[in-house]
Amino acid sequence: MLIRKAVPKDAEQLASLMKQVEQSGLMLFDPGERKTTPEQLQQRLFSMGQESIVFVAEEGQQLMGYLFAIGEEIQRKQHSIHIAIGVSRRERGKGIGCQLFVAMEEWAKDKEIRRIELTVLEHNHAAIALYKKRGFVVEGLKRESIGIGGNYMNEWLMSKLL
Repeated sequence: MLIRKAVPKDAEQLASLMKQVEQSGLMLFDPGERKTTPEQLQQRLFSMGQESIVFVAEEGQQLMGYLFAIGEEIQRKQHSIHIAIGVSRRERGKGIGCQLFVAMEEWAKDKEIRRIELTVLEHNHAAIALYKKRGFVVEGLKRESIGIGGNYMNEWLMSKLL
């Protein structure tokens, strides 16, 4: 398994993987809702600033997972990033998420990032277990912040300080 920085030529496969991961119903976008084209994603990867990065997990030229680390240009927030992670359904539970976190944290330390934050649906126990294993703590509850199928779900706000 190779963990590396995503490059613009990954855009088509990455866009497809993101849509596949969203089929879980555990991501921000509903399945089929994301309208990002491979061309748009390619442009985003090409123009991404130094405060952000996308890592991918690749095996045999097939992308298995991704981690977006999005930073801030605002001076007072430059020490902080927000992350989103996804792993292919058939590859979950094999340590890919942990490997993506290791790569992201190494990059974050080099960039002098102090705070990493994320949100996760309250009932996504597998993801919460991964985040806690990686040292994240719950900071708060975002009540009824996500609407899924006519029901409102809570999200946990979690963070890790480096």
